[in-house]
Amino acid sequence: ETFETADQFLSRLPFEGPCCIVLDIRMPGLSGLELQENFVVQQIKIPVIIITGHGDVPMAVRAMKAGAVDFIEKPFNDELLLESIRTALNLDVEQRASQAERAEIAARLAHLTPREHEVMEMVTNGRANKEIALTLGVSAKTVEAHRARVMEKMQAASLAELVKMAIAARIASH
Repeated sequence: ETFETADQFLSRLPFEGPCCIVLDIRMPGLSGLELQENFVVQQIKIPVIIITGHGDVPMAVRAMKAGAVDFIEKPFNDELLLESIRTALNLDVEQRASQAERAEIAARLAHLTPREHEVMEMVTNGRANKEIALTLGVSAKTVEAHRARVMEKMQAASLAELVKMAIAARIASH
């Protein structure tokens, strides 16, 4: 889709399925860089490619620091732009998959009791059942029962898988 202004684009959000945005530095209203920086503030995670006929090094640095996938100066080869778009679309697919995985993990975490969450955090930080039992003031068998329920509720086939989930959910300190 094409949009004549940044405001038209923003009024169309959100987009379903893989996408990226090709922004020109000079646009009516918000510039391409201003729109890109707006994405950062609003936490809009669309890969951005900046094109310009009036670029300079500070502008390119600003765009890349704000997360641009590419900064292309006009005139450019169409194949270069298409390759950049393919890269950006692949990045968006990966980001969407990662976001969906984190959402699924968060949904599973929501089903844990506070004690199960506590046990999961300690287990995924490498603490042994006996150590957890001492910390919580319960028996090792109780910790084993909580740990088994955590594994079941989190749908983790192994401790390594549970640790990966904890890292994705940012509850492990690793």
